Amino acid sequence: MTLIRHTIRVPVSLDKTLRALAERHGLSVYAVLQRSVKAGVATFANPPPRDTTNHELVAELAAVSTRMVDVERMLDRTLFTACAAYCYARSAASPAQKTDDIITAEITAAYERQVRLSRGKKS
Repeated sequence: MTLIRHTIRVPVSLDKTLRALAERHGLSVYAVLQRSVKAGVATFANPPPRDTTNHELVAELAAVSTRMVDVERMLDRTLFTACAAYCYARSAASPAQKTDDIITAEITAAYERQVRLSRGKKS
């Protein structure tokens, strides 16, 4: 094999990295540099195919996140409706007549209490 000589200049930080790699693998700096050049040229000549898996995973995760927001909204609305049904049923079973303002305040208090309990906070 006929070898051609090239002189290159590298930054100090790259020289330190080359020396560290050479020491770790028990090779000379020139051998590591030659391997690096071969690997770089091979990568430029035959670039690896684009990995679409990550892009697809991110897209799916975004879709799931969007759906989770919808589910959270629906569950929140369901909780509020359940609290309203409970408060109106309790009011209807009670002999004392309550105004809608009082029942609305009770609904809001019951809803907020359930939200606090779902987050693990008491009182």
